[in-house]
Amino acid sequence: EMATVPLGFNIDAPRWDQSTFLGRLKHFLNITDPRTVLVPEEELDRAKALVEGCRAGLVPPGSSQEQLLYAKKLYDSAFHPDSGEKMNLIGRMSFQVPGGMALTGCMLQFYRTVPAVVFWQWVNQSFNAIVNYTNRNAASPISLRQIGVAYITATGTALATAVGLNLYTKRAPPLLARWVPFAAVAAANCVNIPMMRQQEIINGVTVTDRDNNELGCSRRAAVKGITQVVVSRITMAAPGMIILPIMMERLEKFPFMKRIRVLHGPLQVLLCGGFLLFMVPAACALFPQRCSLALADLEPELRDSIVAKHRDKVPYVYFNKGL
Repeated sequence: EMATVPLGFNIDAPRWDQSTFLGRLKHFLNITDPRTVLVPEEELDRAKALVEGCRAGLVPPGSSQEQLLYAKKLYDSAFHPDSGEKMNLIGRMSFQVPGGMALTGCMLQFYRTVPAVVFWQWVNQSFNAIVNYTNRNAASPISLRQIGVAYITATGTALATAVGLNLYTKRAPPLLARWVPFAAVAAANCVNIPMMRQQEIINGVTVTDRDNNELGCSRRAAVKGITQVVVSRITMAAPGMIILPIMMERLEKFPFMKRIRVLHGPLQVLLCGGFLLFMVPAACALFPQRCSLALADLEPELRDSIVAKHRDKVPYVYFNKGL
């Protein structure tokens, strides 16, 4: 026995205005909520069934709007927006706070020796590769060979940057050495994300009009989307990896901190978590998820085909930029 959806309720309509930064921030605070990582698989599957039923216009009797919105929150946190497939736990944006705080804390704590730098940068790039693969535009398939090449290139870039700068900063002020992990992470992001999503750059991403009607594939749209994701990811890491080393540099001068050296690592991890709780949604919200590109900026052949079919009715095209 099923009931009809409450009148005027559209489960896919954004709850907050996605054209403003504040609206997007509220949206991403909702779907990157780290507590959703603890939700059992069966409950996620029930949420998916409820969302799909709601799209079809049927819901279990007595379903409140709150229940439907919570189901949508779980659905958005765990299922890919393009394919609707369940994403692996490590790759979900809701796992960025627990996963990112552990890795960032360890990179910032163990930066003094080359083996420690190599190990933690390698672990971090492995984590990033999973996140980038999981959050790609799913309409563009990528082969295992391409994933392997992307992973090795990004890891190599991170290690070369980290080890090179680590040796270079041996004679520099101590604070500069603490900033090496951020330089390595930023450099690797500039390589890892485009490499992991190279199919989108080679073949283009599907672009649609305002009403989601497909118009073709655009490489320029892919480049714009991927560039925005790179900027977002570097912004996500920046405050924790730039401000936290300054805080630790000051704190470690206090006598009580010298007595509890064993707790420096856990303290950095906790402080990283504090930064990431806000920075993950804020960085995701920098640019709209449904990215737009002016018709004039498209490849000439695609632009001509759209104009031939739709004349001047399509001033902008839209596509999912990934996260």
